[in-house]
Amino acid sequence: MNQNWLDLDGKVAIVTGGASGIGFQIVNELLNNGAKVVVADLHGEEGEQENQSYFIPCDVSNKKMVIDTVGKTVELFGKVDILINNAGVNLPRLLVDDRKEKPEYELTEDDFDLMVGVNQKGTYLFSQAAAKQMLKQKKGVIINVASEAGQEGSAGQSCYSATKGAVISFTRAWAKELGKFNIRVVGLAPGVIEATGLRTDAYNEALAYTRNVKVNELSTDYSKSIPLGREGKLTEIAHLAAFLASDKSSYITGTTVNISGGKSRG
Repeated sequence: MNQNWLDLDGKVAIVTGGASGIGFQIVNELLNNGAKVVVADLHGEEGEQENQSYFIPCDVSNKKMVIDTVGKTVELFGKVDILINNAGVNLPRLLVDDRKEKPEYELTEDDFDLMVGVNQKGTYLFSQAAAKQMLKQKKGVIINVASEAGQEGSAGQSCYSATKGAVISFTRAWAKELGKFNIRVVGLAPGVIEATGLRTDAYNEALAYTRNVKVNELSTDYSKSIPLGREGKLTEIAHLAAFLASDKSSYITGTTVNISGGKSRG
């Protein structure tokens, strides 16, 4: 198959949180299909990277840094064709620690502010800044990485779920606002995905407590809960993101595509 069947050659993309996990895989998929990619992430030196992407340090919840990142992208490459809002943080927390054993795993205002700031506010800030550029171009694609948790809710992850639900609503509403300017807004909602560096021991410990199980009892047998019988691959998420970013999906907007092996809704 032609490597560049998506016709992304010369397209300019910004991927937030693109230095690791799903974002890193999306960056590589876009690069493999000929796009120019700016990675906006917290830690690193600004400049061209080994994989030919261009890194810009950015806290997605900081308006000035976001505006500067979009401005620098336009300065370097002349346009912004694609924005992928991938940056996210997930702290498993109970609304109420009913066992009163681990108060650190009860949702605090700081936890709430962090998750809302990155997942929800960051998506808004970057979409606003990029859309202003896309309006000038009369074309663009914004892709919001949501989560199955945003569609279904998830025990021990209520705040994370709520932010991802907000991202899904942003997707619907912005598509209605921006469609007349030939700007598409699409979401993708991964389910259970293979482990990345973000699924740390601390994360697993918190999640296990919120679900009242031991860490080694966290479900890894998906033969019953997922019809396809396995967790998803990062490459599968990246393939979907690249397709949605391309003109091959030119009539898809205002919807969030579930990618969960059939797990959602039982």
